[in-house]
Amino acid sequence: MLLVPFRDENAPQLCEWIKSGRDNFLWGGPAFDFPLQIARVREHIAKKEVTPYLVMHEGVPIGYIDIYRVSKSEVRLCRVLIAETSARGKGLGKQLVSLALDVVTEDPRIRTVSLAVFAHNEIAVRCYTSLGFEMLCGETKVREFQEEDWTLYRMTKRIA
Repeated sequence: MLLVPFRDENAPQLCEWIKSGRDNFLWGGPAFDFPLQIARVREHIAKKEVTPYLVMHEGVPIGYIDIYRVSKSEVRLCRVLIAETSARGKGLGKQLVSLALDVVTEDPRIRTVSLAVFAHNEIAVRCYTSLGFEMLCGETKVREFQEEDWTLYRMTKRIA
């Protein structure tokens, strides 16, 4: 698996991967409307605090992640996606997050990596926990999706 810079020309692929409003909300929360628009993806990746990556596996694009600069000492892993359903359940999400952590630790100023994950996304919660992320008590929020309440956990990992 390899992370390569996500470019404007990759935006149509990302939009194709997000096939439903539910998938869109799970991936991007309330920040992105469905259907996901190429122009909106390009607007997002142009932000100076966002460093987007395309996830490649065996030469094929299979996902996306972005690293969001919160401050000089903190980054947030956002919009983590293994898009190809045939690639899910094989540990690739854990590999993806591990690669992102490798990128993050290249900056000696970073002390904290954070992320947000919906509670019902139990596979992702277990993945993050296995990589040393811990729940932030008192940081739980609720987001509404189509009249359903989705609990959102905040998790952090300290970098040595």
